[in-house]
Amino acid sequence: MELLNYRVLKKSGYEGYVLESAPEKVMQFGEGNFLRAFVDYWFDASNEKAGWNGKCVLVQPIPQGLSRLINDQEGLYTLYLRGREKGEKVDRKRVISSVSRCINPYGEKGFRAMLELAESDDLEYVVSNTTEAGIVYDPSCRIEDKPCSSFPGKLTQVLYTRYKAGKGGLVILSCELIDNNGKELLKCVNQYIDQWGLEDGFRKYVNEDCTFCSTLVDRIVPGRIRDEEETARLERENGYKDLLLDVGEVFGVWNIEGPEWLEEKLPFKAAGLNCPVVPDVTPYKKRKVRILNGAHTGFVLGAYLSGFDIVRDCMADDTVRNYMNKMLYEEIIPTLPLDKEDLKQFAGAVQDRFNNPFVDHELMSISLNSTSKWRARNLPSLLEYTAMKGSIPACLAMSFAAYIAFYTNDIQELSDQGLVCRRAKGNTYVCSDDRRVLEFYWEHRDDTAEELVHAVMTDEQMWGQDLTKIEDFEKLTVRNLEKIRKEGALAAYASCL
Repeated sequence: MELLNYRVLKKSGYEGYVLESAPEKVMQFGEGNFLRAFVDYWFDASNEKAGWNGKCVLVQPIPQGLSRLINDQEGLYTLYLRGREKGEKVDRKRVISSVSRCINPYGEKGFRAMLELAESDDLEYVVSNTTEAGIVYDPSCRIEDKPCSSFPGKLTQVLYTRYKAGKGGLVILSCELIDNNGKELLKCVNQYIDQWGLEDGFRKYVNEDCTFCSTLVDRIVPGRIRDEEETARLERENGYKDLLLDVGEVFGVWNIEGPEWLEEKLPFKAAGLNCPVVPDVTPYKKRKVRILNGAHTGFVLGAYLSGFDIVRDCMADDTVRNYMNKMLYEEIIPTLPLDKEDLKQFAGAVQDRFNNPFVDHELMSISLNSTSKWRARNLPSLLEYTAMKGSIPACLAMSFAAYIAFYTNDIQELSDQGLVCRRAKGNTYVCSDDRRVLEFYWEHRDDTAEELVHAVMTDEQMWGQDLTKIEDFEKLTVRNLEKIRKEGALAAYASCL
């Protein structure tokens, strides 16, 4: 089987959209599965639907990467978007042709290629996803490095080269999963300007001519297909070998914080894609955290105690699904500041995303660090609902009791791996969390329900406040915990409906 490239693709009989040659308009730091299933997909669709006529040049962010393989395949790779839309199973294949090449800047030739691209008249955008640790200021970086080890250092080198060549400012789209990613990146670049003693004209260029955008990305990307039989079947069907094959969920949204003119400049609106430019991404992050992440943390712990192991199976159960939807539509959405129809559409997509037939999302993987997750994702909704309605939301309150039950269900031992508990199925499971949290629950393993709930709720280090001050919440949590322990979490969830 021949490796995918343009010649092999033509020979295979592929009938989808392909753009073989176009100006290189995007410099992209990062060549991994996520960016290729997300950013490069949006630009590829823009080429087809809006006639954008552009290519992305990928830059390998660390010394080891995919540059050789990407170049061997001439930038081509197959993307499968899989999941459910409006309850229907979807499995879409698309060969992505928006990538022209990949540069490895760790070497004289590659470093020079990166700076030559920086000087190009065609270049308009810089995109990055260099992991959460990528946007950091490393004072050991010097302007003479070839290249700087940190991503903000490399970006400063790129922008300084472009500035000295007299070329216009760029739009920088940060996709790293940190708050205010664009603002943090600009802050790092300004630190390098100070450290390296670069001229005021360049500072003005960076801060006024360039546009640093914070963005919020949302698409689950499992990446590679690990089943060898399925891989072999797809190779036979496609008529080529693809070592860069990528898989993402169907759902995808890219919220970009920027000025009004940017929405017309970017090709996404013209292509009808879900990439809105907004004045502030904060409400959209709150939407994602409260609805998508809050739903996960809100039902998975009790569902696991009830015998479920993966998210999809939970969505097939009427009790768990209805409990989750009541929590979303009646308790969380009323507290959020965005348009209610928009919020309902987003929540409606959550059920399809959780019911993805192609992804076995394990409940135990979601359970990691549930203390900080419940505090960040669910507690704000509970507090705001209580302040707004004057009563405690039933499902969110039950999720708190399920959290306590999960960490205290037939505790066996405190090991180096975590707190070992046992569920009704008979198997043991390990609660993974901050060591202080695990030691707290170990120390309180023999408490009565009343003693345990009081100790948990008054631990201000866990919650940032004393939760017993929320009227009737302590009594309700004791009742809910006792119900879970006596009747099971599924019956407790059903009592909220």
